[in-house]
Amino acid sequence: MSASYMGDNFTGGSGGWGQGRSGPNLWEAMEQLRGMFEQKVAPRMGRGDVRAAVLSLLAEKPMHGYQIISEIAERSGGVWKPSAGSVYPTLQLLADEGLISAEESNGRKTYSLTEAGRVEVEASADRPQPWQTSSSRESGGMGALPKAGIELAQAAAQVQRTGTPEQVKQAVEALDEARRRLYSILAQD
Repeated sequence: MSASYMGDNFTGGSGGWGQGRSGPNLWEAMEQLRGMFEQKVAPRMGRGDVRAAVLSLLAEKPMHGYQIISEIAERSGGVWKPSAGSVYPTLQLLADEGLISAEESNGRKTYSLTEAGRVEVEASADRPQPWQTSSSRESGGMGALPKAGIELAQAAAQVQRTGTPEQVKQAVEALDEARRRLYSILAQD
């Protein structure tokens, strides 16, 4: 990628992409790129989504809090990973409402649905799962593109650090070609 296209943040000043050594701003640029993608990818889930997700997962089998967090992250393709600060209070609220019960074993609470919880889940069975809604569905799997971009940037940085001048030149050509192909995708009808 040429300095004229990328701007000075990506060139590292003198000794940028094509000079065979890593510029001082290369890692800063990668972190900036990663931050931009993460801001656009991390969804803000709607009110009640954590509640619905917890109830849905517990309808399948009893789980502890960390399992619930991991399962939501996995089912959303990594797009949504609720924090412990949202899952555990939700579990407490559901227990207070009589929709779930907790059983402690080996210092860990395992949660399961009560009969009232099963009725609640059945009443909302026609709704899509929370991990299938919001930006995870509307973006068409937007999480894959930023991940691919970050991995590409990491590979380019590795070539910059350890490649020969000829390998760096080839990498720049490959990145320029990839950029042109991405724009051609947008240009299609």
